[in-house]
Amino acid sequence: MAQLDTRQKLEILADAAKYDASCASSGTTKRHSRDGKGLGSTTGSGICHAYTPDGRCISLLKILLTNSCVFDCHYCINRKSSNVRRARFTAREVVDLTLNFYRRNYIEGLFLSSGIIHSSNYTMEQLVEVARSLREDHQFRGYIHLKTIPDADPELIAAAGRHADRISINIELPTAAGLKRLAPEKSEGQIEGAMGGMARSILDARDARKRYRSAPRFAPGGQSTQMIVGADAASDRDIVGRAATLYDRFALRRVYYSAFSPIPSASTVLPLKRPPLMREHRLYQSDWLMRFYGFAPAEVADAADSGTGMLPLDIDPKLAWALKHRERFPVDINRAPREMLLRVPGLGVKAVNAILAARRHRRLRLEDVARLTVSIARLRPFLVAADWRPVMLSDSLAIEHSLRPQREQLELFPA
Repeated sequence: MAQLDTRQKLEILADAAKYDASCASSGTTKRHSRDGKGLGSTTGSGICHAYTPDGRCISLLKILLTNSCVFDCHYCINRKSSNVRRARFTAREVVDLTLNFYRRNYIEGLFLSSGIIHSSNYTMEQLVEVARSLREDHQFRGYIHLKTIPDADPELIAAAGRHADRISINIELPTAAGLKRLAPEKSEGQIEGAMGGMARSILDARDARKRYRSAPRFAPGGQSTQMIVGADAASDRDIVGRAATLYDRFALRRVYYSAFSPIPSASTVLPLKRPPLMREHRLYQSDWLMRFYGFAPAEVADAADSGTGMLPLDIDPKLAWALKHRERFPVDINRAPREMLLRVPGLGVKAVNAILAARRHRRLRLEDVARLTVSIARLRPFLVAADWRPVMLSDSLAIEHSLRPQREQLELFPA
C-alpha cells in the first residue's frame, strides 16, 4: 500500500465504494480533455451524484478510507478472504482530496465509508478525524455523509454526528437469520443498538435547538441504512416489514436497497446469480408508498404474491394492490378524500394535490385528469369523473390482463 500514489489509491477506493447504494450516482457517457481539447471530464474517480430533498443534484466525493477489512462477510467484495487489490488513505489524504476537489468545483461534499482495520474503534477514530479536520481546521461548510461502525464506542459515533450532516449505519440484511449466516461476525443487536442511540441523540439535539438557538447541530440530515436484497432467502414481504419497523423504531430518513451482485471469488453459500434489478426497483416503489402515499406496511405486503411473498415484477406495487382490492374502485375524482385518491394507480402526490385544488372550483372531467398524468388509459378503470363512469373492476377479470405489459416474442431472423 505504501508504494501506491494518491491517484492509484483513489481509483481502488472509489471503485470499492460503488457497492454502497446510499449515495445514488447517475450514469453518463465517458468524456475527458486529456488530449488538450475542451475542459473537464466525466471519468473522475470517486465523483458521484446525489439528490437533495428539494430535487437539486449535487456532486460528492465517494470513497472508502480503506478496502481492507478484518471481517469476512460472505457478500462483501472487501471481505478479509477476498483476493482484491488493497489500498488505504490516511485521514490527512482524504481531507486534502476533499479540499482540492472542492476548490476546483468538482464536488459539493464528501461521502466516506471504510472497511474495518485493526479494530472498530480505531477505524471510527480515523473517520471522525476526517470530518473533524474538515469542519474545525478548514471550516469546511460542504455536505459530509459518514458511514459509522455499529460496535464502535458510542462516544465516537456521537462525535461523528456532531461533524456530519448525515449518518449511515447499515442493517446489512433483512433478517437476523440471514445476518447470522452470511455475516456471523456482525450482531443485529449491536446494529440496532447503535441506530437507537443515534436516533435518541438526533431527537435530543432537535429538542435542544428548540430551546436554545446556540445549541450545536447533530446529524441534521438524520440517519439512513442499507440492506442487501437477494443474498439470502428473505422475501419482499419480509423486506417491506423490516423496513417499516426500522422507520418506526429509529425514525430513519431513508432505507436503501441494493440488489446482490455476484462478486469475484464468491463464497459457495451465495446465490449463483443476482436477483432481477426490477426487484430492487419494486422495493423502492413500495418504500415510497409507505413514506408518501399513506399505505400501511401490511397493505404494501398485501400486494405481494400470497404464496411466495414476492412483489410482481411486471406491474408496480400500487397497481398490484388495486387489482387485489377491486371493491375499492372506481373512485369519484370529484368527491373522494385525498387518501383514497393517492391509492389510484397512476396518480402521484403532485397530481392529487392539483386535483384537490381544481375541484374546489368546478367538477373535473376525464380530460382534466389527463393533463396531470402520463397515461390516462391506465387511470380510466379506476376513476369516476363528471363525464366518465367505467364498468366496476370486479365485473371484469380481463382488466388485469389489459393493464399488464404485453410480452413480445423476439424473432431470430426478423425480416
